Amino acid sequence: MIGIMAFPAFFYTIIVFTIPESPRWLLSRGRISEAESVLKKIDSDAKMEDLIHEMHFSESEKVEEKKETIFLKKYRFPLMLAFLIALFNQFSGINAFLYYAPRIFAEAGLEESAALMSSVGIGITNLVFTLIGVFLIDVLGRKVLMYIGSIGYIISLGLVSIAFFLKWQGIQVPLFLFLFIASHAIGQGAVIWVFISEIFPNHLRASGQAFGSSTHWVLAAIIPSMIPFLFSTIGAGVVFLIFTIMMVFQLLFVIFMMPETKGKSLEELQSTIFKQE
Repeated sequence: MIGIMAFPAFFYTIIVFTIPESPRWLLSRGRISEAESVLKKIDSDAKMEDLIHEMHFSESEKVEEKKETIFLKKYRFPLMLAFLIALFNQFSGINAFLYYAPRIFAEAGLEESAALMSSVGIGITNLVFTLIGVFLIDVLGRKVLMYIGSIGYIISLGLVSIAFFLKWQGIQVPLFLFLFIASHAIGQGAVIWVFISEIFPNHLRASGQAFGSSTHWVLAAIIPSMIPFLFSTIGAGVVFLIFTIMMVFQLLFVIFMMPETKGKSLEELQSTIFKQE
């Protein structure tokens, strides 16, 4: 089961070599002709002059930016946004569930064969609703998808917690978890990587994305590794209740903190999110 993943990993590694650098990065390095070529590939209607105008800044600003890091006070807000969206992503329990789906289904009383079939269904549901999320992210916006996902999280995780507390058997728990996967895929699953790439200024995007990704994957290692211990001590019902409560906090984060980035250039966001002090 683990070894088979070497095949898509190998295919992914080969494909990575065909991915071009972003036009903004190429422009920032003075490689204008390469930037224009890439821009035409990803958006045939885009004009190089418009991108150059958007990215224009003085030589003194360039020198100053080389000294900056994402940990400066004026970048505290985007740093906090990246940290929180990554934290809530993992405190939904998504990776904990994906890693231990057969055991969770077994805890809910399913036979081994049914648990394995449900795990296959989870993968298909994840794929389908991720594609729907990718289609809708520029139609409805990032915040709307996060609203849909957060509410879906709260309902589905709450029902899973109740099911474990009341010892419901049969198909209920798998159905609730399918709703959970659909909520994740159309919300956090589609939004997190797009959002993190948009909230940092051009010269700090790489550092900002590295910070957000590191937060995400460190938590993706810590939280799932605790699941067997937590299930055997406090029980599955309490674990899913904790995840439910964390998703209530995520909904509050979306309502009161998360900015909408749909339809805005990085330079437009720079004038609103990145407060210059």
